[in-house]
Amino acid sequence: MKILILGSKGNLGVQLVKVFSNGNEVIGWDRAEVDITDRELILKKVNNLKPDVIINAAAYNAVDRCEESDEEYELAKKINIDGVKFLAEAAFNVKAILIHYSSDYVFSGNKENGYSEDDLPDPINRYGKTKFFGEKKIIELSGKGLKWYLIRTSKLFGPKGEKEVAKDSFFNIMLKLSKEKNELNVVDGEKSCFTYTPDLAFATKNLLEINKKYGIYHLTNLGSCTWYEGVVELFKLKNINIKVNRINSDDLKRPAKRPQNSVLLNTKLPKLRDYKEALEEYLKI
Repeated sequence: MKILILGSKGNLGVQLVKVFSNGNEVIGWDRAEVDITDRELILKKVNNLKPDVIINAAAYNAVDRCEESDEEYELAKKINIDGVKFLAEAAFNVKAILIHYSSDYVFSGNKENGYSEDDLPDPINRYGKTKFFGEKKIIELSGKGLKWYLIRTSKLFGPKGEKEVAKDSFFNIMLKLSKEKNELNVVDGEKSCFTYTPDLAFATKNLLEINKKYGIYHLTNLGSCTWYEGVVELFKLKNINIKVNRINSDDLKRPAKRPQNSVLLNTKLPKLRDYKEALEEYLKI
């Protein structure tokens, strides 16, 4: 198959290219190759390429900047809503399957036992709203015959992408801070699930190959936890002896509200391994 991957040099995109290159023709586009907010350009380039599958790993995810700046919010809407709509239109035009990634931040976090694929989104910050409205653009076209998989995921970690602006994962940031400070303050809240990008890439390929019904899916590693609990596990695996203090979300005084329990429940697909096992593997790289 001919697979087009958007955001191909980002943290997830690099893993998708690696996984899908086995047995497929993979074309990777990143910001330098295409602007997904340019409708005419997207429609033209996709029509010329005629891929069988389009995977969108491009996204705006600066949660706090989006909340405090109207300019950043407009950019987030262009990428997470308009860009997704244009990719959906392009996929529909060439009869390609669209795979798009969304976030646990489409939920408020007020549900005690986590969220299934069928729960209704109710985002509490601007970023979450852009991801939710991006989802809606895909679902709107599904009624006309768009072939699509929408994968919600959360707290990605793994090897860093190729591009200069690729972000360090939470675990990498904590490891760096452990070398600079005598103690750390970490939020003991915002319970959700970590997701190892190589595992997510393999699971995405599996979803495509087993021909599951088009629709919404949740993919994260098993083992829900708070940020604090994740750090404790990280330092245990690395034998780092440093004091870690529990703090509340409100103590950080961030512009954007965070869901306090946004655990994504995977009720439709084979379960991924526990994040602790994936983290242990990652730390050996």
